[in-house]
Amino acid sequence: MAAELFFKSIAELGALLDTKTVSSAELTQAVIARTKAVEGRVKAFNSFDEADALAQASASDARRAAGQARGPLEGIPVGLKDVISVAGQPLTASSKMLANFVSPYDATVTTKLKGAGAVIWGRLNCDEFAMGSSTENSAFGPTANPWDLSRVPGGSSGGSSAALAAGETIAALGSDTGGSIRQPAALCGVVGLKPTYGLVSRYGLIAFASSLDQIGPFARTVEDAAIMLGAIAGHDPLDSTSFKADIPDYRAEVKRRQGPWRLGIPKEYFGAGLDPEVNAAVERAIAFYRAQGCEIKEVSLPHTQYCLDTYYIIATAEASSNLARYDGIRYGHRSKDAKDAVDIYFKSRAEGFGAEVKRRIILGTYVLSSGYYDAFYLRAQKVRTLIRQDFLNAYREVDALLTPTSPVPAFKLGEKSDPLALYLCDIYTIGVNLAGLPALSVPCGFTTGGLPIGLQLIGQPFAEANLLAMARAYEQAHDWHRQHPSL
Repeated sequence: MAAELFFKSIAELGALLDTKTVSSAELTQAVIARTKAVEGRVKAFNSFDEADALAQASASDARRAAGQARGPLEGIPVGLKDVISVAGQPLTASSKMLANFVSPYDATVTTKLKGAGAVIWGRLNCDEFAMGSSTENSAFGPTANPWDLSRVPGGSSGGSSAALAAGETIAALGSDTGGSIRQPAALCGVVGLKPTYGLVSRYGLIAFASSLDQIGPFARTVEDAAIMLGAIAGHDPLDSTSFKADIPDYRAEVKRRQGPWRLGIPKEYFGAGLDPEVNAAVERAIAFYRAQGCEIKEVSLPHTQYCLDTYYIIATAEASSNLARYDGIRYGHRSKDAKDAVDIYFKSRAEGFGAEVKRRIILGTYVLSSGYYDAFYLRAQKVRTLIRQDFLNAYREVDALLTPTSPVPAFKLGEKSDPLALYLCDIYTIGVNLAGLPALSVPCGFTTGGLPIGLQLIGQPFAEANLLAMARAYEQAHDWHRQHPSL
């Protein structure tokens, strides 16, 4: 039993915990043992505290022994991307700048998970300050894809997706600024959900681009993603962008809601650059929905061609502003060679930030600078409005959109050394962040080489229940999510 626990879903493990077939301590020990067995090859974690996890698990078992009703996440190990605060735990953003920083408080999502009885398990690797699409831009070194250790797991939340795929955690949280949950979920063969902007509090998340960032779950199944979303969603007065929305029972709604649905296929997402095997797998998924009686309609998102440019102006501008706080004075890395206050600032930032972070800070500072603000940043914000309107216009005709998640399957570590080539990996995901919409990636097949492929479903604002129900309809008819890598 223990050898198989780490590949079970939250729902399956919940049944075992309810019947006392297994304890949280036994489950957590199985996850720890699995992590120790494969982590040397996968390298999904920046750090983990075995004793703390076991103590949390024992406390969960004690609560249930005392008669406390068990919620769906009670006693379940959940990993967190290393940009989400956990009091008393390292918070590094995979950067030398924060190499020795320990969080003094919990993020709101961490507080919610703890309140739900989850076992907070480890700090998961990512691209530095969540900037990247391959988890190669980490000061701790790259994470490997469990399906092929010579390939990337995607990014920036690659540690979260790889840990889940490898059985090193039962579920995980990541952050998504331009595809950083959905793209790694697709490349590692798991479910990844980016909620509507404002549905999940960003309090305690290290900021990259504040108008784009959103925390969301990685899970083995759509039902598990619904359970996770139900635990972390909701208004938070500590986040000024948090939205006051009614939070349904996503798990129940996912099972209750049935099709057929009206589904749109954006013609701009099926052109040059799309890998033939990815295209074929997504087309088969579209055919499945058509066979279920769904109305499939081609739609147009005419401003898609401007998404990449718009995103890399807005995201870098906000990154430049947000990362100004890392100055070597108040906290974070401080240069030992500095001679005065100005020297501390320049040398600490030069030593603490990696190449990709520096590239984005420089670009963002440029587009915000005097004489260029109107030409770049202001214009990008206007185009962003047009991009969002494209989606809203499409939703007058359809309930959701079906697209590939990533244009390519997992590529080799070190293969894409050109920054632009990496930026293009997010071509199908960044529009969702610019528009503030919910979207998820669900496994929809494998390449002939055995690499996972993801199908992206893009929903209407705050329509996560519908989106999850659509994805579950596909998942229930296929077994992609039941296949695991051999490590």
